[in-house]
Amino acid sequence: MTARVPHKFLVLAYRMPPKPTAGRVAVWRNLKKIGAVYLQDSVCVLPDTAALRRELAPVLDRIDESGGRYHLLPLRKAAPEEEQKLVALFVGQAEQHYREIVENCEVNFVKEIEFEHFRKNFTYEEAEEIRMEFEKICTWFDRVRERDWFDAPSAGDAERWLAKCEQLLEGFEARVFEVNATDAGEEPALRALEGGAA
Repeated sequence: MTARVPHKFLVLAYRMPPKPTAGRVAVWRNLKKIGAVYLQDSVCVLPDTAALRRELAPVLDRIDESGGRYHLLPLRKAAPEEEQKLVALFVGQAEQHYREIVENCEVNFVKEIEFEHFRKNFTYEEAEEIRMEFEKICTWFDRVRERDWFDAPSAGDAERWLAKCEQLLEGFEARVFEVNATDAGEEPALRALEGGAA
């Protein structure tokens, strides 16, 4: 396993006021967004990098502003077995996200294209909508990959599914252009026929 960051970690232990719950949820959501894994309620771990410390700063400010408290503790040298446990938590989190991406590709994206083929809904608007959905999945993948510090094995599966989705999308777009180009070519001929009949 090749890690993309040094095996140094930060432990964040915090406490938020019970009310309003929106503040607690916002802190939890932002910590998950930057890639923290939770050891238990209100205790999480992050790799100790300059970039993550910068991303963590506004979360700590939010805790302070909400009347909460926190301790941010560097874990410079964990015992090997503890380090393995921490790495396994990060890998497990990335694996779950990759599986969700694969499921989204397989269950939602592919089925959507198949359904539009079935309906013969070959419009530019539909192609644009599906393209936007594909770009959202790609952005999701990029975000997960950026937080996959310890190279979770399912990254390859997710990449293969994204490549498959892109091929399906390109095929759908080609069909859209083919159908609409044909329609555009027929319109002048129809108008000419209608004019001749008049």
